[in-house]
Amino acid sequence: MNASAHIVEIDEGNAQQLLIEESMTRPVVVDFWADWCGPCKQLMPILEKLATEYQGAFLLAKVNADEQQMLAQQLGVRSLPTVMVIKEGQPIDGFSGAQPESAVREMLDKHLPSPQADALVEAEQLLADGDVPAALALYRTAWEESGKKLDLTLAYAAALLTANRLDDAETLLQEIRLADQDARYEQLLAQIQLGREAARSPEVEALEAAMTADPDDHATRIQLAIQLSQAAQYRDALEHLLIVLRADRDFNDGEARKVFLDTLATIGKGDPLAAEYQRKLFSVMY
Repeated sequence: MNASAHIVEIDEGNAQQLLIEESMTRPVVVDFWADWCGPCKQLMPILEKLATEYQGAFLLAKVNADEQQMLAQQLGVRSLPTVMVIKEGQPIDGFSGAQPESAVREMLDKHLPSPQADALVEAEQLLADGDVPAALALYRTAWEESGKKLDLTLAYAAALLTANRLDDAETLLQEIRLADQDARYEQLLAQIQLGREAARSPEVEALEAAMTADPDDHATRIQLAIQLSQAAQYRDALEHLLIVLRADRDFNDGEARKVFLDTLATIGKGDPLAAEYQRKLFSVMY
């Protein structure tokens, strides 16, 4: 369904159908505006964007208050812009004045399912099926499209944790405001710490001890990188491989570069971590 199906202009002829009858099946968000109203012109693109993003979960009904004065009076509009949510024929929420996108989303979220809900269900299934790169890509997209909402941030961090991407999960949690650091936030931090402790295998500790004794032992450093990669500690693994590549790009017939590329492939094309280290590899090689 195209965007115009979710956005309509209201007049006397269609008001009953689109404001009242339509609200019996889905919420109708009514935007009262006028050509002379500057704040109206700031708000309307936000509403139109959200109407398209929510793909028909609500109908955006635009009312020119100058042309539809009777309707504006009937609904008690006293200033512009005025936005109200109508459900089952009754106004149930709204605001006056221009608002940032975050505030509009907050209002919509009280009355509508998240537009990312289906994507999260699919991402959870992909994660359960073992397709980690595809799952994380979906989580990341949903998180970004939501405006980095708290519940999506926590869901994405939990998925990263499930994938043993401990550093990335911790970095994501650092974006959460102090006021929003609830019990689930604390639980995820504790799981990250437990994950780090569990990742300290005897093999990794032995290789790290060998590296401390001889930092120039490239063969051991590559083996350490492989062990870290297998534990999904990709950032640490790639940093070790970069050390080898900066010292000797062709060491052991290019082994470090091959392991580096294999690690990027494991992370998944398009992942921010993979993109970051693809750039670093390019700067070293060229």
